[in-house]
Amino acid sequence: MNTQTILQNIAKNIALTSEEKVHFISLLIEKKIKAKQYILKEGDICKSLTFINSGCCRAFNIDNNGYEHILKFASQDYWVGDIFSFISQKPGVIFIQAMDEMEVLQIKKTDIDSLYDKIPKFERFFRILVERAYMESQTRILNTLSLSAEERYLFFLKNYTHISHLIPQKQIALYLGITPEFFSRMKKRIKK
Repeated sequence: MNTQTILQNIAKNIALTSEEKVHFISLLIEKKIKAKQYILKEGDICKSLTFINSGCCRAFNIDNNGYEHILKFASQDYWVGDIFSFISQKPGVIFIQAMDEMEVLQIKKTDIDSLYDKIPKFERFFRILVERAYMESQTRILNTLSLSAEERYLFFLKNYTHISHLIPQKQIALYLGITPEFFSRMKKRIKK
């Protein structure tokens, strides 16, 4: 099991002893996810948080009219999950789907809850994750409400530089909330 990346991710926020690292690693479940396979589907209860060791995924929702709305893309060294469902343990409304082959590490909510008792500093770590997710969500909402499609695209390129070349144009258009045709014309204008 490749745990180096996840331990480095955790070390950005809390320091663990060797014993604490061993205990934490013992709680992880390693999974290989195929391209287009779902990590989570709408209606599921999010019972684990997923850390991405390699690969890329997208989090999205499908509205009552059948339109897909991409909320975010995530790749290596990033945590994903339906935070509302994870915290409330109620059915979620988000799909999380692999865009290519992925290697992930998952930790169950019950194990995270026990970590809080056994190694209290993990409460700080997961609080920081939730705070960052909230800030990203708020930024995404405000950008959608106040920026033009072109400004949203430039923001997307800045924040997803490392994976923007892996994401199909149609997916980027869905993320920006525009049609693929408009996206294509907009890209041509920007290149000029």
